Amino acid sequence: MTFGFAPSTAASTSTSTDLSASTTGRVLELAEWAAAGIPLLRNPREVVSGLHARHHPRPATAIVAVLDPDERLRASASFTRRTTQADGWMFRNVLLDQLRRVIPHDLRRRTPVRTAVLLYCREGDARWTQEDGAWMWGLRDACTLHGLRCGAYITLTRDGWQVLGEGRGGRRPSANSAPESFATSESPPPLPRTGGAASDILRRAAAR
Repeated sequence: MTFGFAPSTAASTSTSTDLSASTTGRVLELAEWAAAGIPLLRNPREVVSGLHARHHPRPATAIVAVLDPDERLRASASFTRRTTQADGWMFRNVLLDQLRRVIPHDLRRRTPVRTAVLLYCREGDARWTQEDGAWMWGLRDACTLHGLRCGAYITLTRDGWQVLGEGRGGRRPSANSAPESFATSESPPPLPRTGGAASDILRRAAAR
């Protein structure tokens, strides 16, 4: 026979509240993001169209991309979110994992020269959500740990694309549109290295 003590209701409530508060702290509000000095993309539609054409995202697909100072794409990785909890720390880990797979870090530089941007294809409209705030927190932290500048956070919904915190957007491409051909006035950038379709980190976290 085994004897033990069941946790009290108050203790359970306290633990749940602490976890919720910790998770909430890993979210950036839209005003915080807009005031963070995120570098503006010179041609956001070109960046969005290029990533859309290469990765063909569908809802719950995230694309992290690294741009050089001339805004040429140097590497990108796409993966599917497989967890229901919007946690900036978890998102930071999976973004950092994908960045490490596709491009060396720039931690030896005193000042970052390359910029990471994140495009997230999701359901709903373009208005900021708690999930967006968690992705913003994760992107900012992952960039710091990989020696990159933190760049734009872009949502892709059925209504089109939107650079959150800037008010810039367009109707095409959208979450439902077919990929457009990628064309610019300059020579096309080299094909970036890409990560896997899904992240082991998200799968392990979802299984807990």
